[in-house]
Amino acid sequence: MKIPVDQLLNELKTITINNIVFTDSLLNQNNETLNFRTSENSWSILECLEHLNFYGRFYLPEIESRIEKSRFKSNKNEFRSGFLGNYFANMMLPKKKLNKMKTLKVSNPIHKKLDNSVISEFINQQNKILGLLEKAKTVDLENTKTSISISKFIRLKLGDTFRFVIYHNLRHIKQAERALNQII
Repeated sequence: MKIPVDQLLNELKTITINNIVFTDSLLNQNNETLNFRTSENSWSILECLEHLNFYGRFYLPEIESRIEKSRFKSNKNEFRSGFLGNYFANMMLPKKKLNKMKTLKVSNPIHKKLDNSVISEFINQQNKILGLLEKAKTVDLENTKTSISISKFIRLKLGDTFRFVIYHNLRHIKQAERALNQII
């Protein structure tokens, strides 16, 4: 995949802003609604967000550190995705017929006692992403690499890491929207 850097960063920024708008609207919901699940094995709205918070706790410091330490300054107008990064990012995009995935046990929040502090943490993380997207304009999105949560040995291009994280957020925001629509 090839895309102009400005277009990529703007698209990711738009998705993130939309995530903030949706989750901000959840602050008006009661705990019962936020913790409602349609079946024993489905995730509630808060569980969707807590799952994303789990990954944000890894990826946001990782991205920030790599941007700060990058010796590769922005000099390209176009971003070329890597094979593995493009695969991971596209796998996260929501599809009409959702491709269900098994989540790692460590990142599965099902049946945790959660409250709306989960929403606040998610909104804070989304605002952090917006700041990181802005900082990313100063570095090369291809040559700056990040580790991934499942292996320190696999490294993705920064642009692909942003795509993966933000598409993953979008995927579970859509899941939370579906859960909310089943309640109201």
